[in-house]
Amino acid sequence: MKLPFKPASKPLSYAALAVAGLLALPVATAGAPPARAAAALPSVNMEATVKAAQIDPRRADDTLTPGAEASVLLVERALRDRRLLDAKWVDGYFGTSTIAAYAKFQKSLGYTGLDANGLPGRTSLTELGAGRFRVTRVIAPGDRVPMRGVVVNTRTRSMLLEAERRLGRAFVLDQGSYNPGGDPTSAGTHDGGGAVDISVAGMDAAERTAAARELRRVGFAAWVRSPAQGDWPWHVHAVAINDTDLSTRAQHQVGDYYLGLNGLAGRGPDDGPKVTIRTWEEYRRR
Repeated sequence: MKLPFKPASKPLSYAALAVAGLLALPVATAGAPPARAAAALPSVNMEATVKAAQIDPRRADDTLTPGAEASVLLVERALRDRRLLDAKWVDGYFGTSTIAAYAKFQKSLGYTGLDANGLPGRTSLTELGAGRFRVTRVIAPGDRVPMRGVVVNTRTRSMLLEAERRLGRAFVLDQGSYNPGGDPTSAGTHDGGGAVDISVAGMDAAERTAAARELRRVGFAAWVRSPAQGDWPWHVHAVAINDTDLSTRAQHQVGDYYLGLNGLAGRGPDDGPKVTIRTWEEYRRR
């Protein structure tokens, strides 16, 4: 057999063989492999998006939540294209109009109650992004579980246990989550997930403040509540930031916390210990 090329002193490369016609170069297919196609899609950072959905509706202006704009824009464009959000609200600001539009989308999927609260959840966000964007930094509240006589979810339980470890003492839980109507003075805060009330019986002022501080450090919006503020005994009220099961009232408290407020109806200045605000996921990545 006569070779179409002069033998080389060393093996020819794959490319050279292909040029010589002895090997076929791979032919690009019409559709990219699923993994490659998914990687090519833009990404929505779920942590940042959910954070914006708690903070933005509580702002007095249209300041954007840092790090969330690109992700929120992708979500808003998807809602717009489903005719759930007017184009004028596609602005990277997850305000009340976007919350309402997202709740409509959740209801269109058959969700009700907490699952249609306007906060993006893992399943609904993935569905909204099908073929448009991929979801990164995924968060989920986990299953509902008993903890010391109340009900919380697994994410909240992990957060409480870590705060206890840091504090060096166990908490007594007066009220947990998923407790609609359980305490009228709570104004719906505990109707969903992520909210707990902690007894401070036997604690002095410094110990109460220390408890609130450690809760804040692991990702709760937490305040020491006194009888002077409402019809309740001394306790620490804590709401897990970025819990996607939060009731509407609890969402508002988280937003107010980020804005330097006390989470009460009067929206007074934050009276709790000053710490760097972090979500549970951000705390774990430190």
